[in-house]
Amino acid sequence: MTFPLMPKATAAWLVDNTALTFDQIAEFCGLHPLEVQALADGDVNSGIMGTSPILSGELTTEELARCEKNTNAKLKMCKTDLPKPRARSKGPRYTPVTKRAEKPGAVLFLIKKYPELADVQVARLVGSTKPTVDAIRNKTHASSSSLKPVDPISIGLCTNDEINKAIKKAQRRTERLSKTTETVTPEPEQNKDETPPQTASA
Repeated sequence: MTFPLMPKATAAWLVDNTALTFDQIAEFCGLHPLEVQALADGDVNSGIMGTSPILSGELTTEELARCEKNTNAKLKMCKTDLPKPRARSKGPRYTPVTKRAEKPGAVLFLIKKYPELADVQVARLVGSTKPTVDAIRNKTHASSSSLKPVDPISIGLCTNDEINKAIKKAQRRTERLSKTTETVTPEPEQNKDETPPQTASA
């Protein structure tokens, strides 16, 4: 089912400007009736600006009037040819062409300054790949002999906050690994070939 582009703002407008029930507004906006009631009471999002679904082309005045007369009626969204906004798919961050050649240097910088970072973390920070990071770390990269460390923050590949978060995550991982490797020293097993001591007979 299709909902308004700005559901809460639309719900706020419908609450203030129509005689629709909370249930009707909630169903049209994809919200819970209690959430609509909270909007009406000002308990949540009190500073929200209402958005008219009529002006945005999501509702007609005729459709609105029809549902105001019948509390059991359900609002129907207007059909539109306008494309719906799509969320940006997750993936590697975009890096300008002029800075792509500096990625190996940024990888080398992070490896040297923050050796606790995993290859996948370094790759994510600078927008590189794990095999590339591994090659630079093991000095098997094609440009290893000529690489110079470059601070990725100074060239805009990542931020200081992103690096700090990655370091904290790496430290937590290291702590977990150290805890799992701490094992109790097992007691030496008794040699099966040894004959148990004989007790003296009376």
